Amino acid sequence: MNLRWLTPIVLTVWPLGCLSQDRPNVVLVMADDQGWGDMAYQGHPVVKTPHFDAAAREAVRFDRFYAAAPVCSPTRASVLTGRHPNRMGVFRWGYPIRPQETTLAELLRDSGYATGHFGKWHLGSVRNLSPANPGRNGFDEWFSAPNFFDNDPILSRNGRAVATRGESSGVTVDAALDWIEAQSQTLQPFLAVVWFGSPHRPHVATAEDRKAYRDQPEERQHFYGEITAMDRAFGKLRLRLEKLGIRRNTIVWYCSDNGALPDVGSTGGRRGHKGQIYEGGLLVPALLEWPARLRVPQSIKVPCTTSDILPTILELAGVPWPKRPVLDGISLAPLLVGQMPDRPRPIGFWDYPVRGIRTPSAEWMQELLEAQQQGMDLAPHASSRNAGKLPKSRYSTTNFPGHSAWLDGNWKLHRIAERGKSVRWELYDLASDPSESHDLADVQTRRRDTMRRELEAWMRSVVDSLNGDDYRRHDPSSKPR
Repeated sequence: MNLRWLTPIVLTVWPLGCLSQDRPNVVLVMADDQGWGDMAYQGHPVVKTPHFDAAAREAVRFDRFYAAAPVCSPTRASVLTGRHPNRMGVFRWGYPIRPQETTLAELLRDSGYATGHFGKWHLGSVRNLSPANPGRNGFDEWFSAPNFFDNDPILSRNGRAVATRGESSGVTVDAALDWIEAQSQTLQPFLAVVWFGSPHRPHVATAEDRKAYRDQPEERQHFYGEITAMDRAFGKLRLRLEKLGIRRNTIVWYCSDNGALPDVGSTGGRRGHKGQIYEGGLLVPALLEWPARLRVPQSIKVPCTTSDILPTILELAGVPWPKRPVLDGISLAPLLVGQMPDRPRPIGFWDYPVRGIRTPSAEWMQELLEAQQQGMDLAPHASSRNAGKLPKSRYSTTNFPGHSAWLDGNWKLHRIAERGKSVRWELYDLASDPSESHDLADVQTRRRDTMRRELEAWMRSVVDSLNGDDYRRHDPSSKPR
């Protein structure tokens, strides 16, 4: 059995060298529910995204970039940890990140970076005493919401509710840029995580942003208008980095948290949508730029995923992590310089069949604002209070419910385990069948069985992590705080 996915990842220093004063700044930008095809540069016939289009022309464009999960919170956990979200129990929306996890923000902060989070969090309560707020996960400064948010949002500044005015993506970027500008006056490199609340339903675009889409149905006017506003905010970010004189040595990495919304979003013709393990629910737009090192525009067709962000950033910044747990992501540094023609190991997906946790950001933030105005504070929401508790009884390492998949190059194997039914297998050759419409499981039996063994071995590893084995193997004192 080929278990090459278990091969340890060796993080090497970026070959061009990274002295402390030369280490790149890092800005990670993420949309909320923008599908692979919801970009003009991807051929969308209506939506206008001039700033994203410019980045796609000038920098690195990922044509096969996958969210680690088909919904929001799990994918965000993968970005911060480099691990599949089921390893830490972030199964669906609203589940908090475990405090035992080591995050990218913690690793960079402990190596000398300033760290800030701005916008949607959705990995736990953003109240002061929450064990899962951004401050407990490595961010020095945070201006965050517990979930998506619309215009004039109330956000939590380091645990203090603040009412803002303005279009939601603009509010998010302006807060990040205020912090970035202050950091640019120092010699300290920074990590800024900028997570928009758009274009999540309900769509509420401004009248100005709807103008370009007056010929569209009203819901699409708002949907496209939110993407236009997000594009404008992204353009403002790029321009301000240039004016501050720091864009050249700043990595800006953009992606979405899951595939396209049904009805209004575009998958580029692929099967499925948000909430599903098929291509339409996982493929997202993704762009990366670092003018100081990546000078030639390129289009990357090798499969990549949000779990790759952490190991890639660590390598580009020259930050070691000697006592790391099992990672699902790999460093893409060799890929970026043309030294990785194929992905060296597959990507696993697993949508665990549990209900998400309702996280009404506007309601909760209004409650926090009113309480703090009266001189009180609120305890963390119940869903976050026990974020660090491990399962009372171990999850099974032989029974794997839900829909999972194993992506090895152009071959994708689906394992579908529905309650009360036998496990069903589907196999697709994405090179000739990107819409996953011709099942080859009964034709390519040898390939199916090999991939099946690899997928189930990976799922056992995920369950071991879910049960807390990774934390028991490592000295807790090695986790930075």
